[in-house]
Amino acid sequence: MTNHEYDMVWIHYKLVRKPKNEREGVIMNVGVLAKLYRQARMAIMEDTHDVDANCDGPDLDFVYADVDSYQNEIAELYSYTEFSEFQMNVKAFEDQMELYDLPPNWQKQDASSQRSIVMKLVDQLEVSDRSFRMQAARCILYLAQGCWAEVQSDEEQHQNTRDNVIVLYELGVFSSFIDLLNMEIETACSPDIVAVKITNVTLVDSTDIRVILSVLYIITETIRDEREKGSEDYKQLAESFVQEINSPLPDGELLAVKLLGMITRFCSGAAPQFPMKKVVLLLWKVSLLGLGGMEVLKNLKNEYRAKVGLEPITEDTLEVTKCMRASSPPATATDILENQYPKRNFKRSLMKQRFLDEPEQIDMEMSGNEGGTNANNGNSSTGSGSGNGEDELSQYYRPFDDPSASTSGNSNNSTASANPNNQPSNMQPPATVPAVQITPRLPWTPKVRQKDIDQFLDISRNKFIGYSLIGDHESLAGLPQPIHEGFKTLQRHMYVSLADVQIKKEEDIARNPISTHEDEIKLTPAEILYQAILPNLPQYMIALLKVLLAASPTSKSKTESINIMADVLPKKMPLTATQSTKLTVDMGRHKEIIVKAVSAIILLYLKHFKINHVYQFEFMSQHLVFANCIPLVLKFFNQTITEYVNTKNSIPLLDFPSCVIGEQPDLSGDSFVYGGEMSDKPYSWRNVFSCINLLRILNKLIKWKHSRVMMLVVFKSAPILKKTLKVRHAMMQLYVLKLLKMQTKYLGRQWRKSNMKTLSAIYAKVRHRLNDDWAFGNDLESRPWDFQAEECTLRACVDRFNLRRYPEATQKCGAGGGVGSGNNGTAAQNAENAQQSNMHAGNGSGDRDSNGYGNNGGSGGGGVGNNSSGQQNQQLHDYGVEGGFPSDEILTHSDFAFFGHSGWWDRKVELTDYFKANYAVWLEEEVYNSQTDWDAL
Repeated sequence: MTNHEYDMVWIHYKLVRKPKNEREGVIMNVGVLAKLYRQARMAIMEDTHDVDANCDGPDLDFVYADVDSYQNEIAELYSYTEFSEFQMNVKAFEDQMELYDLPPNWQKQDASSQRSIVMKLVDQLEVSDRSFRMQAARCILYLAQGCWAEVQSDEEQHQNTRDNVIVLYELGVFSSFIDLLNMEIETACSPDIVAVKITNVTLVDSTDIRVILSVLYIITETIRDEREKGSEDYKQLAESFVQEINSPLPDGELLAVKLLGMITRFCSGAAPQFPMKKVVLLLWKVSLLGLGGMEVLKNLKNEYRAKVGLEPITEDTLEVTKCMRASSPPATATDILENQYPKRNFKRSLMKQRFLDEPEQIDMEMSGNEGGTNANNGNSSTGSGSGNGEDELSQYYRPFDDPSASTSGNSNNSTASANPNNQPSNMQPPATVPAVQITPRLPWTPKVRQKDIDQFLDISRNKFIGYSLIGDHESLAGLPQPIHEGFKTLQRHMYVSLADVQIKKEEDIARNPISTHEDEIKLTPAEILYQAILPNLPQYMIALLKVLLAASPTSKSKTESINIMADVLPKKMPLTATQSTKLTVDMGRHKEIIVKAVSAIILLYLKHFKINHVYQFEFMSQHLVFANCIPLVLKFFNQTITEYVNTKNSIPLLDFPSCVIGEQPDLSGDSFVYGGEMSDKPYSWRNVFSCINLLRILNKLIKWKHSRVMMLVVFKSAPILKKTLKVRHAMMQLYVLKLLKMQTKYLGRQWRKSNMKTLSAIYAKVRHRLNDDWAFGNDLESRPWDFQAEECTLRACVDRFNLRRYPEATQKCGAGGGVGSGNNGTAAQNAENAQQSNMHAGNGSGDRDSNGYGNNGGSGGGGVGNNSSGQQNQQLHDYGVEGGFPSDEILTHSDFAFFGHSGWWDRKVELTDYFKANYAVWLEEEVYNSQTDWDAL
């Protein structure tokens, strides 16, 4: 225990593992924390032999990645109801080849002939005849699909797609189809079409636009996959393609912005026939390829940190979670009754709390437990306790190399090398030599912020000396030696984030705008995207959340304001039981794919904006919070999440290209059922992926925001999150435990007392902040309840940042202008009103559903998609605006940011004749003769 590199909580855990007679003098220094973790240890011992009864199966072998396999990503593009359209593509190709007097076989054509055919098809895309134009588009789609009618295996089809995409992109097919997409958008949103209200939208209404989106998606996904594999054939092509999608189109818009505009039009009702699944899938892949995935994010973060003089990040969440085991879910009363636990175990679960403090009492109760026998055998209890502690830890994470072992001496190194894989040995080692060299330890290096160190010093100075030094981060004069050691330990683990540096830079610019030098804005892909979406970012966030809400399995059809099933429902409804089952599976699959894509888009944008500049991330985060993203995600998880993860809404025999290659079986009876059970995995990849994405989004929105943590508490998220722990996947459980850790201090002593196993899992898996009092509620920052001021202060900083760097786009954003915005609301949503409405929605006021979430009419998502004109008027009143002008008495910097944000200073003000006549007098009295204390200002 002399190793100070372990964090303080780890030392506490070590202390409570000592026998009682050796522990009493040390426990006084640990106090209540040691008592709590002693209870946690006993709770673990209770449940170790009940793990199999509580768990819902083995650990999932799911590996989190940017995307699923290429074959699955392509198959998810098509609905099962689109099966008949595959033959239409072949027919279009055969007819086209007949016009060219060529045999209808693509593989028999040489390279020059193939390129000539593609060039003719591209020319045909520009004709005015719609049917002739779409025939060429279907022909190109057949080529992009790999000419499946001419092959006998999936591998041949994939190779054909790979070869054809190179030819198609080099000859300008992608740009031509972007032009076709623009034409379809203009046609769908033309006044003549919009005037006619489209009802009962079906698959037929989106036939042409689905062809265009399919070609764009196949080209994008194929280039992304080949680039990820490092294919030499695609190296230059991929670089050119990435540059193209990160550059504005001829009309000045980015492709990602155009697709976001389509989602906004769809949600506003202007274009209900848009196929949302294909739109969000294409937006996801375009954004992923243009911005970069997890590996690019990791490299960018280290690159940006190096530029500001910070050390690179060495711990990767994906790598660390691979070493973790999935915890068994916490036992509930229902679990105990259903599994018919032995009576003695049930009695022990109802023991008084004081018995949990006495190991001897526990041992007496556990008469059949081997550990109880050892505990009463004098000196043998010490060794027994150590072994049990390692067994308890091993259920939370797998053993991995301890970095401190490499510096512990030659004897340790030789022992470790003799047993490198930690295999059990038949030889009993001497008592003086450690038996295990690869020891279980906490998976994360503990961190501490500069703010926490300053708070530690202030408390120590006031306690021991009675004074405080504002702005002094290092002086230890007069403090006792233990405080010196604690200060050194905190400094060794101090972590400065990239966001801290960026915020400090912004504060310096705001304080000294003339003397502080601002770096030139580098046009990175994330910066280009942010500047492009800034004018309409609120509408885009609301639209994405509307689609996510409609696709959520917990949403009810009566509360859906949009129909996302337009590109699934056939014109003729099914007549047989088999057809009905197939359509039901297809609709469930359709929703899952949309949730997967939308969650991936939001997470990708949040992560890239946070690295590019933290205030870009905060701007997007606030609009997600104002649109009730937090209760929406909680509502998503308020279901039997294990069933959702295990649900397989797929029929492998109907997935492309299996549905068109080879002899097709008759999908009736047993063959249909067997088709749904062909997968060897006990889970759905896309559903686990979606759940992890939504949990990560929730973590990013809430981390270090006390007001948003309180939203978790108000919405009673703890029971919902605890149910999610039943999914046995380490990474998913890690993000759930993080969310539980944030709110533990607010949940009360009784909750902590009855959830000791959850607290133990938090301790073992979540990174520790050395002086974070997360389990007790003694944190000074959690005492002030003025959470509205916290959000308003953050918003003022974000508005100041946007006004300085993007004045024109910010004014457009404040004006609420945006194509197809409809009644989606404006960007000027008041932080106070949004916060209060969120709190009231979860606290029982107003109309709410059985889960306690606010239900505002048809939107079902609280603030998602509501008309905010009344809210804007309320905001003007809050800012002291009467008759359209601000009152001088309450005008603050945040008010300046608001009015500039909304374009108030662009308004032309007509001065009165009285003011014009006395303008010289006003200058003399108010300007020339007025003495200003610039230092005070």
